Amino acid sequence: MTGIRILAKGLGFPEGPVAIADGSIILTEINGGWVTRVSADGTVTRLGQPGGGPNGLARAPDGALILCNNGGSRYLPDSFMGQGPSDDYEYGSVERVDPATGARSLLYKAANGHKLSAPNDLVFDCHGGFYFTDLGKRYHTSRDHGGLYYAMPDGSSVREIAYPILSANGVGLSPDEKTVYVADTEPARLWAFDIESPGALRKQPFPRRMAGASSARRRASPASTAWRSRPRAISASPRW
Repeated sequence: MTGIRILAKGLGFPEGPVAIADGSIILTEINGGWVTRVSADGTVTRLGQPGGGPNGLARAPDGALILCNNGGSRYLPDSFMGQGPSDDYEYGSVERVDPATGARSLLYKAANGHKLSAPNDLVFDCHGGFYFTDLGKRYHTSRDHGGLYYAMPDGSSVREIAYPILSANGVGLSPDEKTVYVADTEPARLWAFDIESPGALRKQPFPRRMAGASSARRRASPASTAWRSRPRAISASPRW
């Protein structure tokens, strides 16, 4: 493809790239547990010590990096995807990362009385807080539920704002920051939550059945359907 070049190879499931002012990129390697810098010339430098399954990464207002860590997955030889939780998995977490050294400090490992399972992605708002998703963990005969959370980057506050969501993955804000979007991967749905104030979602009554909903659902391809969390949405109802 014209205009596209490969900067680095051999990375272990790279995610969460953050552009740095010096022209480098800091990203995560889920398989391997690293936070990694890729310089403009392609030099790869792994920062700090590996740990868990670092995934989403974003720059906080004070310049630090905030990391969603899924706690670690088990990777088989020649397998790209994780095969369930790693043998040493205990919990997922949100961490603060020094962009110069890679040193990490724990911000959150629980919210609303239960552990974080597998924090996945995050996005900051203009108020300095951030929304983040938890993908959940799959086991042989059971699974942890995922959800959507709102937190502050100094470790002072985290709260669950939409739960459960089957497999909350990517998260983003509308330009006016009145809507937060969550990609729910396994059912191939896109949730759109109306924001009343930072970290507070508009509460909706239980979804009502729409006229003609059955025929609409038969015509729609699940992989191409976006669902909005309004009273007329056709979906299970997360708690928020």
